[in-house]
Amino acid sequence: MNSAGVWQECLSIIRNRVPSQTFLTWFEPLKVASLGESDLVLQVPSQFYYEWLDSHYRPMILDSLKQASGRDLKVRYSVVLGEDPGANAPAMLPSGNRPENTYSKATQLNKRYTFENFIEGAGNQFAKAAALSVCDPIGKSAFNPLVIYSGVGLGKTHLLQAVGNHVFAEQPGARIIYTTSEKFTLDFIISIQKNKTTTFSNHFRSVDILLVDDIQFFQKKEQTQEQFFHTFNDLFMRGKQIILTMDKPPSELLGLEERLISRFQSGLIVDIQSPDLETRIAILMRKAEADHLDIPYETTEYIARCIKSNVRDLEGALIRLLAYSSLRKQEITLELARTVVMEILGRKSVKRVSIDEIIRTISHEFNIRETTLAGKGRTRDVARARQLAMYLARELTEASLVSIGLHFAGRDHSTVIHACKRIEDRIANDAAFQSRVEFLRKELSNAIF
Repeated sequence: MNSAGVWQECLSIIRNRVPSQTFLTWFEPLKVASLGESDLVLQVPSQFYYEWLDSHYRPMILDSLKQASGRDLKVRYSVVLGEDPGANAPAMLPSGNRPENTYSKATQLNKRYTFENFIEGAGNQFAKAAALSVCDPIGKSAFNPLVIYSGVGLGKTHLLQAVGNHVFAEQPGARIIYTTSEKFTLDFIISIQKNKTTTFSNHFRSVDILLVDDIQFFQKKEQTQEQFFHTFNDLFMRGKQIILTMDKPPSELLGLEERLISRFQSGLIVDIQSPDLETRIAILMRKAEADHLDIPYETTEYIARCIKSNVRDLEGALIRLLAYSSLRKQEITLELARTVVMEILGRKSVKRVSIDEIIRTISHEFNIRETTLAGKGRTRDVARARQLAMYLARELTEASLVSIGLHFAGRDHSTVIHACKRIEDRIANDAAFQSRVEFLRKELSNAIF
């Protein structure tokens, strides 16, 4: 049997062992690179993909291969980044060996932080534009220093490193240093211990762009602040670009010398706000696409509605959802996403929808008084709104039909059933109404306290 035949037989065996969502996500995209006497080489699209397959499914793949080929075959992986495998000259990776990561020791930059994969939204548009503006040409920007501040996990480091990666790609000869305030401090202490402070100073003053992350950790480090003050002045006077990040505006940084704060405030200060819902959805979709994951849109939207704090938490929720799906052999569903969100935020943070709240929401949506909606009025508009409230109560709460009826002037269970049937029929025949119902359902079920 040829390589394609062996792998197809292997896939048939695996398909019967894992949920269909897991199969589509992890196994269907795989391609056979070659089949030898002792091993099979599979092409995988990324390092993450390889690591997940090898750590979670290696025994099953090996067992399926043995059944399909009748031989004990080893599995190796070829990481192919792009459409043309030959153009990327992928390295063959024996099972258990990790491919080279994206970190560059020479530049101290991570290549995956680029402007292209930075998701732009209302909260970070200005910061991204400012970061781009200081790149071309370097040293000629009026925004010097550029200070970017925000809370944790909102993209400060991404933008800072994107500047370095962009300049390095456009001008390979540019001298760039990326460092954190912690590493700057540690290197300075080591230079004192080894009597090499002059070498340390020359190293940081010989650059075209200095990128320093998390300046706030210079607080109360007097000698480090002194050294950075003189480094800053030297670079600034020679027209070299300085870009800094911090967790709050310079004026709110306690424990920093006034002369440093004054210099930080002399340039352009921009902030990054928490991403809005649309941006959070886009971030999750981009992450899923990058890792070749097939996740239902409603699940993505649910996570985005619930996790509002920062991008790092969003991506963590997605990875956790994927882990649950694979390890528990469950499909990725909205219900599984609810479980993940409850574990991340705590059970008390996930809102329990009540019938009273549904009445309140529908009353506001249709501009009808709550007492009228829940009362005995029979006008057409009121009756339709009441039927929708009953329908949502049946869908989003665990209340019995009798209990639902009692909330609407003591109506019996047959009235509730009739109301639900009327709404179902209208949803099936009215696309606009269906969208409106879906919006209300999400507003009620996805809300977080």
